[in-house]
Amino acid sequence: MTATIPTFAPSSPSRLRAAVLAVWSVGVVAYVVSIVNRTSLSALGIETADRFAITAATLSLLAVVQLGIYGALQLPVGLLLDRFGAGIVLTAGMAVMAAAQVLLAAAPDVGVAIAARLLMGAGEAAIFPGVLRVIGMRFPRRIAPTAVQVTGLLGQFGQIISVVPFAALVGLSGWTAAFLSLGGVTVLTAVLVAVIVRERRPAVVERTPVARAVREAWRSPGTRLAFWVHFVTSFSGNAFAILWGFPFLVAGQGLDAGTAGALFSVYVVGGIVLGPLVGAVSGRFPHARTALVVSLVAVQASSWAAVLAFPDRAPLPLLVVLALAMCAGGPASMVAFDIVRDHNPRERLSTASGVVNGAGFSSSILVILAIGAALTLQAGGAEYSPAAFRLAELVQVPFWTAGLLLVWRAQRAVRLSSAPEAP
Repeated sequence: MTATIPTFAPSSPSRLRAAVLAVWSVGVVAYVVSIVNRTSLSALGIETADRFAITAATLSLLAVVQLGIYGALQLPVGLLLDRFGAGIVLTAGMAVMAAAQVLLAAAPDVGVAIAARLLMGAGEAAIFPGVLRVIGMRFPRRIAPTAVQVTGLLGQFGQIISVVPFAALVGLSGWTAAFLSLGGVTVLTAVLVAVIVRERRPAVVERTPVARAVREAWRSPGTRLAFWVHFVTSFSGNAFAILWGFPFLVAGQGLDAGTAGALFSVYVVGGIVLGPLVGAVSGRFPHARTALVVSLVAVQASSWAAVLAFPDRAPLPLLVVLALAMCAGGPASMVAFDIVRDHNPRERLSTASGVVNGAGFSSSILVILAIGAALTLQAGGAEYSPAAFRLAELVQVPFWTAGLLLVWRAQRAVRLSSAPEAP
C-alpha cells in the first residue's frame, strides 16, 4: 500500500520561502488558538468549582480528561499526519475544539462539562503535531529547532489571552457568551487553516503498517530519549499553567487576581526570551541537549523548593522567580522534538513525534490528579490554604526523580548505539 507525502511544485526560491512562511504562520495562529482553548479554565478554577459545585479532585478531573485524551490520541494523530498531511488533520482538530467550547458553554452540570473537555482534548491533539509536521517537512534541519521554539513560545500568548482578556470576558458577559465567542473564533481559525494549509501534488512512498511503524519508532534510542525528556520537562509547567497555578497564587499565596495574572504574563514573556535561546543551543550543540534539559529541570525543582520552604507565604520576588522557572518547561520540552527529528526518517517523523508528545501529557495528567487528590484529602475540597498547597505540590518530587533517571538511562543507550564498534 502507499501513502502520500506532501511536496511543492517547482517555483522560485523566494516564492517557496513565502509559501512556507505563510503556511507556518497560519499553523502558529492555530496553535495560539488551541492554547487559549486548552487553558480557558486556568484562571477560572474557583469559578468553575462554584459553577458546578465540585471539589478540588473533581476540578482536577476536568483537566485530566482533556490531557488524557490528548495524550492517548498522539499516536493515532501521528499516523494520520503521516498518511494525510497537516492540512486535513489541523482543520479537523480546530473544528472539534470549536464544538467542545459550544458544549461547555451550555453545560448544565459537571458531567457534560467533562464530556466537553474530552472533546477539547481530542481536537487539540491534532494541532501541535500538525505544526511540527509543517516545520519538519518544510524547514531546513539547521533552522527547524529554532522554528519549533518560536512556535512554542508564540503559542504561549494563548495563555495570556485565557488568563487576562478571556477571564475578563467571562466576568463581563457571563460563562455562556464567553465560551460561545471562543468557539466562534476557533471556527474562523479552522476556515483559515483549510484555505492556507493545503497540499500539493504528492510523491508516492511505501506505507509502513501501523504496528511496525510504532515499533520502529520506539526501537530508536533517540526516540526513547526524547520520550523521557518530554516526560520530565512538561508536567510542572503544565500543572501550573493549565489548572493549579492560578489557585496556588490566589488562594495558596494570598495574591489578588491582577497580580496572579501579571505573574502568568511573566511566565509567557520569560518563555518568549528563553525559547529562542534554547532552540539556538539545541540546534548548534546537539550533543549538549541532555545537559541543557537536566539544567532546566533542576531550576524548576529548586524554585519550587525555595517557595515551599516558607512556612506561610513566599515573597513576591520569589514567586516571580517561580514563574520564570515554570516557563523553562516549555522550551525544554521542545528539545525532545529536536532529538526525535534527528533520529527518525521523514516518513516516520509524525508517528515518532506522536509517541514522544504523549509522554509529557501523561506525566502532566498524573501530577494534576495527584495535586487535586492531595488538596481534597487535606481539606475535603472545602479550602485551599498555603499549608495544603505546600504538601500537594511535593507530589512533583518523585516524578522529577524518576524522569531524570530515565533520561540518564536513555542517554546512555543513545551513546552506546552511536559508539564505534571495537575492532
